[in-house]
Amino acid sequence: MDVSYAHQLKHPVFKVISQYATAQQLEVYVIGGWVRDLLMEQPSKDIDILVLGDGPTLARAVADILKVKKVSIFKNFGTAHFKYKDLDIEFVGARKESYAPDSRKPFTSAGTLQDDQNRRDFTINSMAISLRAETLGQLIDPFNGQADLEAGIIRTPLDPHITFSDDPLRMLRAIRFATRFDFQITGSCLQAIKANADRLQILSQERITDELNKIILTKQPSRGFKLMQATALLDQFFEELTALQGVETRDGKAHKDNFLHTLEVLDNLALNSTDLWLRWAAILHDIAKAPTKRFDPQIGWTFHGHEELGAKMVPRLFKRLRLPLDHQMKYVQKMVRLHLRPIALVKGSVTDAAIRRLLHEAGDDIDDLMLLCNADITSKNEFKVKRYKQNFELVAEKLKLVEEKDRVRNFQPPVSGQLIMDTFQIGPCTAIGTIKMHIKDAILEGHIANDFEEAFAEMLRFGSELGLKAVDLPPQPE
Repeated sequence: MDVSYAHQLKHPVFKVISQYATAQQLEVYVIGGWVRDLLMEQPSKDIDILVLGDGPTLARAVADILKVKKVSIFKNFGTAHFKYKDLDIEFVGARKESYAPDSRKPFTSAGTLQDDQNRRDFTINSMAISLRAETLGQLIDPFNGQADLEAGIIRTPLDPHITFSDDPLRMLRAIRFATRFDFQITGSCLQAIKANADRLQILSQERITDELNKIILTKQPSRGFKLMQATALLDQFFEELTALQGVETRDGKAHKDNFLHTLEVLDNLALNSTDLWLRWAAILHDIAKAPTKRFDPQIGWTFHGHEELGAKMVPRLFKRLRLPLDHQMKYVQKMVRLHLRPIALVKGSVTDAAIRRLLHEAGDDIDDLMLLCNADITSKNEFKVKRYKQNFELVAEKLKLVEEKDRVRNFQPPVSGQLIMDTFQIGPCTAIGTIKMHIKDAILEGHIANDFEEAFAEMLRFGSELGLKAVDLPPQPE
């Protein structure tokens, strides 16, 4: 029995399109992701409209009726787009495609509804619903996409080898949808992805990274990374991460699989944060463990300095992956460099001086750093995990108390370089930086309070040790 979805098409956009299509005797459909999300009972703000005819012409006509002033026309692709309230609406004429081996940009020509559904990436994205009055709400589903939705299956409408070779981005999209919806990719599709993995080379890094970020932002991103690793996609653009894979044993001593550990940290963090850049910090926090891995017969495997080397690797990785090189990169770099510091406090004694230094270096990102470090506790020993979690609570409480008392988050020494020069009647020289660093360390170590009077007194004392003589000027706070 056919089911009509006409009752789901009450939005003014659909009413206008339906009335216009009927009056002009056009075949018009809503197709793709909006239909998929409708059947999954999920909200969608993106609407793809397919017309057997000229997409931009239909877009202009509908925009005029809806009183939309700005319509973007893409002549090379035969598409048009406009926004209406909170909706993004794209119009395209039905087309068939053919591809050159060295490009994912297709040669297109006018086609039928079937031609257009044939060129879609997955069966769940190839379903269409008619908008013409005579057939309003009728679902056209030639590849049983509805059944695949119910079964939780990602499958291509046609031969997956052709689908993925033509447009390699579809391989990453398959993994993204499988991760987002917790669906299974069919065995034939997985084999085709692995066979065509090197076709990613024809894609721009920006397109790859855009899909990668969408995978990272899912509820359980580890699933996407495991699929990318199993199908050899990850090797095509992120060898530093796949280099962490595997366990090596020597003299009966083994280290953990740092690739799987990284994914576990990422999933742990995803439970408590949707911030993309903090998730990137989780991905990169141990990225330098492969190049720093050493075996010591006395203590086993070591990764000394992986946090510092990892921080140095971040800019290069961000540049290659076409990620932003401004404050987001610096934030991730800071997280990678500092990720061991709270854990060291948890394992050892929690001194005020260590807390002050951590607060000063982490600044306003201290809470994010604590989230990352909590996620980094992946031991299978429940007793050890419980003890670490309890100690983390103590560190968090200590952070709060020290911050309230000493105000060292993002602080600058209370005495300025200008005051040092005026007091000792000296010009710019290395002694100024030496004095400022000494005062900062004295405050962080708790030897003096974070206020002007004590800092000025320490400046006079230490300046005298350096052989500087203060002029008789009363100090004035700046």
